[in-house]
Amino acid sequence: MKHEIRVIFGDTDQMGVVYYANYLRFFESSRAAYWRALGKSYRDLEQAQIALPVIEAHCTYKKPALYEDLLEVDVEVGELRAASLRFVYTIRRGLDVIAEGYTRHAVIGPTGRPRALPDEFRDLLSR
Repeated sequence: MKHEIRVIFGDTDQMGVVYYANYLRFFESSRAAYWRALGKSYRDLEQAQIALPVIEAHCTYKKPALYEDLLEVDVEVGELRAASLRFVYTIRRGLDVIAEGYTRHAVIGPTGRPRALPDEFRDLLSR
């Protein structure tokens, strides 16, 4: 799934380059768009008493992104386990790869203990 993000002034540092930690925000925005593209949202997960906290994040920076750049984030599920999943991201500006990374998420219930992702969501992610 592809998600577009326009770099705003608040995303940049004093040099006009996107601040490194904001790439994690871009990942999060893309994950939310991914769920919406599947016809669901994080609210649906909450209603099913599921939370997906990030337990690991990684980003490799290839080229700087700048103020007003239009970025395209490709996001997909790279791994789906019983009680965890991993989203994989590629951020591009045109043909240039700006950054690549992933986030790993635990699947937890209301008590904070790991649990299996309900079949409804697992089926959506497996398509």
